[in-house]
Amino acid sequence: MNTKCFISDQRGFTLVQAIFILVVLALLGAAMVRLLGGQSATSTLAVQQARAYQAAQSGLEWGTVRALNGNSCTGTFVIASFNVKVYCDSEASNEASLGSYVIFHITSEATYSSFGNVDFVSRKLERRIR
Repeated sequence: MNTKCFISDQRGFTLVQAIFILVVLALLGAAMVRLLGGQSATSTLAVQQARAYQAAQSGLEWGTVRALNGNSCTGTFVIASFNVKVYCDSEASNEASLGSYVIFHITSEATYSSFGNVDFVSRKLERRIR
């Protein structure tokens, strides 16, 4: 039996294994990059959602102060790149035990970007005060 021929026939097999391992590692690397990119976008969007909530809350506070001081509580403004729209309506009420009073219904909506964009965020909050 000639062992030299047997060893020389297997030289290409290691090359096939090495190429297979390189392809598998490249695919795993590409999957990890894609996964990390998705996680980054998700956490960025979560921060933007929290900022939108705070901007809408600021709109409610602004509308509440204006309504209680007898001013118009409807308006639009920009807070940290968020467009905030505040709507306000009122209704008079009269109860025997409380007398007559006014109820304000204040709605505040904060938006970032345009609907349909990947980074679009919107929050809408409502409040009723007497």
